[in-house]
This record gives sequence, C-alpha cells and structure tokens, in this order.
Amino acid sequence: MNVEITIKLPEVIAKHIKNLGIDIESKIIDMIIQELNLDPEEEVKAHVELAVKFLEDGRKLINRDPAQASEKLYKAAEECVKALTIQFKLENIMRKIRERGRWTVTELEKAAEIISDRIGSWFYDAWDHAWTLHVWGFHEAKLDSEAVKRRLPYIEKIVEETKKIIRGL
Repeated sequence: MNVEITIKLPEVIAKHIKNLGIDIESKIIDMIIQELNLDPEEEVKAHVELAVKFLEDGRKLINRDPAQASEKLYKAAEECVKALTIQFKLENIMRKIRERGRWTVTELEKAAEIISDRIGSWFYDAWDHAWTLHVWGFHEAKLDSEAVKRRLPYIEKIVEETKKIIRGL
C-alpha cells in the first residue's frame, strides 16, 4: 500500500529548500526510515519500492518535463545504490551514513564503486548515466527529452537487476 501525503511548507522554509537544492522528498523519506529504525530487510524493500516509483514517475515525465524526468530517474538509481549498500552490508559506508545522519554524494559514489566490483561494471556505467541525468538533466537543465530517453535503458537495468538481486538473496 502506497500512501501519498501533501505537506504545505511555510514560504520561508520552501524558499530555503529551493535555494539549497535540497531534495525534500528524499530527505523526509530518509528521516522517516531512520526514525522507524527498520530492520535491514524492510529498509531494502522500501528503497527498492521507491526506485520502482521514481522510475515510473520519470518515464511519465520524459516528454513533458525532461528536467524533472532526469531527477526522478536519477533518484531511481540512487535508491538502488542505497538498497544494495544495505543488502551487501557495506559497513564502512553504512557507518559514515549513521554518523552523519544522511547519505552524501561521497557515500553514494563509493557504494556504486563497490557494488560494481561485486556485480559487474555495467552497474557503474548505469550509475554514471544516472549522475549525468542528475547534474546535466536536472540541476543544469541541459538535456532534452531525447537525451533523457537515451539514458532510460541504463536506469531501467539498474532497477530491474537490483530487484533480481534482492529477490535472489
């Protein structure tokens, strides 16, 4: 069961969030996961479910809003990295996340490298495509629909293979 909640933020907070480029959806989800103290299996499932949701959302936006599609597709890949980091018990990375209380680009990158070493270089290639979507597609808004579509198969693969890995373990 998915629950969708709309939150009205005070304008002053919304302005700061926008100026800082904070991904409020991910921030809230990560805070809730941390607060609930889910067991690792539940947390992995939550990240995979989010990856599937972001992939679906991104697909729907490609022709209408390539910038938002880029970010949704990147988020799908990011959730896969998080899920596999937990699944593979990458404790050095998890310790840093717990200490800091959040994921950073550094942990995501290191996790993607280690995961790629374990399951194949295709994963790191897909992660690079996701990063391009995040930076050039979303933050810089330089990718058009066609450029986003060319990267979609890489994001689809990272999500589908993550689902297989999680099911297979």
